[in-house]
Amino acid sequence: MKEHSIFVGMDVHKNSIDIAIAEKGREGQLRHFGTIEGSLAALDKVVRKLVSNGQRPCFAYEAGPCGYSIYRHLTAKGFDCAVAAPSLVPRASGNRIKNDRRDSLMLARLHRAGELTAVCVPHDEDEALRDLTRAREDAKIDEKKAKQRLLAFLLRSGNRYSGRAPWSQAHRRWLADLKMPHRCQQIVLQEYIEALSHCAAADRSDPAAGAAVAAVSGGASTTEPARRLPHRFCHHRGRDRRF
Repeated sequence: MKEHSIFVGMDVHKNSIDIAIAEKGREGQLRHFGTIEGSLAALDKVVRKLVSNGQRPCFAYEAGPCGYSIYRHLTAKGFDCAVAAPSLVPRASGNRIKNDRRDSLMLARLHRAGELTAVCVPHDEDEALRDLTRAREDAKIDEKKAKQRLLAFLLRSGNRYSGRAPWSQAHRRWLADLKMPHRCQQIVLQEYIEALSHCAAADRSDPAAGAAVAAVSGGASTTEPARRLPHRFCHHRGRDRRF
């Protein structure tokens, strides 16, 4: 296997990619290559230029909101690419100056030194399933907020439900029959009820989620495949969320 001759650090953003190159060896040159558009087509131009000079690049960038499209694109073309865990990137104490150029140079240098910790990139099916579970969690959050807004509005307007439990069938019938003294308040009530109904409809995506899990696992039960998924696939909003 041919050894890598250069290590390419990329600071990836939505509309731009800042690129730096570290040549092989401790004394190899570390230089800033430039800033390109954030598209894969622009990245391909850089790759063709590097390869045309007889160099064998090895790429690295930090995991972030742009996902794994660059990783999948480069590896599909036969190049090595690492997606570094941002929390595990070594950073000099007291170095608070941060910009795209410095970040790309730092990634190239650390990649050459073998000091980057790569994340495990999920398969397309696993990432699609993770998106579905995120949408499910978002729907539950939206439903909770919609209920809170509706109850707060009813409390302000002096309407209190005298039944046992809220959100039961009896409570929903009470809401449907409720008449507000002013037309504007009636409009607000109807909008809150419709927003809650919309969230409840989104919450009924559970059967779709189960079918998706079964499809990914090749037709197995819907609970077992989710339990077998690696814990890293459930990372969400800075906290580990299990299925």
